[in-house]
Amino acid sequence: MARPKNPETAQPARRTLRRRSTDAEPDVPLDRPNFVDPEQRAGLIARAAYFRAMERGFEPGHELADWLAAEAQVDAELLRGTVDATSA
Repeated sequence: MARPKNPETAQPARRTLRRRSTDAEPDVPLDRPNFVDPEQRAGLIARAAYFRAMERGFEPGHELADWLAAEAQVDAELLRGTVDATSA
């Protein structure tokens, strides 16, 4: 049998807070899976980095910057769903 609660020692009920949506969260439809094979993603990044280097005339010393910029671009496009991962 359950013991009656003592009102003097009972803790107040905790409120559950809803997480508010922020503008920083991407608008991704929930019915679409958001997964790309890591090898496909790396191929997309390599291709984007190559084109960035080509636009610069393949000037040496910017490889890391090209890769990081291409990575950010590909990830953003994948989140928006504006890139075809099967074309890599």
